[in-house]
Amino acid sequence: MSDLYDVTIIGGGPAGLYTAFYSGMRALKTKIIEAKNELGGVITHFYPEKTIYDVGGVVTITGEALVEQLTRQAETFQPKIVTNQVIDRLEKREDGTFNLISTNGDVHHTRKIILAVGCGTFDVNKLQLEGAERFEGSGLFYAVRHLKQFSGKDVVISGGGDGALDWAAELAPICRKVTIVYRGEQFTRALEHQVERLKSHSVDVLLDSEIVALSGSEKLESVTVRAADKAEKIRADALIVNHGFQYGLGGIERWGLSLENNGIVVDSRMESLIKGIFAIGNAASYAQKVYLIAAGFVEGPIAVNSIKQDLDPEAPSQAMVSTHHERWREQLD
Repeated sequence: MSDLYDVTIIGGGPAGLYTAFYSGMRALKTKIIEAKNELGGVITHFYPEKTIYDVGGVVTITGEALVEQLTRQAETFQPKIVTNQVIDRLEKREDGTFNLISTNGDVHHTRKIILAVGCGTFDVNKLQLEGAERFEGSGLFYAVRHLKQFSGKDVVISGGGDGALDWAAELAPICRKVTIVYRGEQFTRALEHQVERLKSHSVDVLLDSEIVALSGSEKLESVTVRAADKAEKIRADALIVNHGFQYGLGGIERWGLSLENNGIVVDSRMESLIKGIFAIGNAASYAQKVYLIAAGFVEGPIAVNSIKQDLDPEAPSQAMVSTHHERWREQLD
């Protein structure tokens, strides 16, 4: 049987990483299991150079830098970090502990579980045009991992959410031309500040429009945009599609958890209907839920404190602030 951990955190995104740090503050033997081959979740895989503004005390930071800092912080108390494993099955043992079984057959033994899986595994919604796939890698992109690869190019962005508008604002200063194509009459899926920010950049905006064709020989050369009954061909070295994602909890959906609003229903302790299983970040659902990275930085410690008191009823209800914490001083000595 594998080593027994006090806490196993499923999900290595921002919420999971900070929770691992706080779990170390509470002297809990901690493991993180991440499905992808890198930590950071959606940020790492789709938005590493996206500027993030909503972390308290940090005016601006790129996604890549935020994940790097969180990873370094998470490693403070040496948690076990496992990547490239998708947890599929759950077994409750007679002693009240859990076995978590990955799709490759590995078994992880733990007293408590914190689900920090965001909205679960994710796949992009691809452009639904015949023949579009032949331009993938030669002009058609579903993420902006490195801004410089678009420098000096004519870029068309399809979509009207926060991601699309943020990419447009980031790319406008370095591209020859940036055009947004959105089928809505206004940007109702984006935050107000993203819409206002876009106005300060030189970006062509085509509303109530959609891309109906891609053209090019060996690589993308243009896109055809239709608005009402009129079609227009636009030069494009690159087309970036931001049509959202398809999320799924995979085997976790079969564990018997209560699901609501694409999340796992939890109480004020961040505990689900199954005792010993907690959910945080975008994986959690409760009244007045706030969907910000910063929310996960609060929910994680709540879950950890709940677990600590379950395992040791005599323990303090929460950790002291880090500057006075005994374990933190040990790390500095």
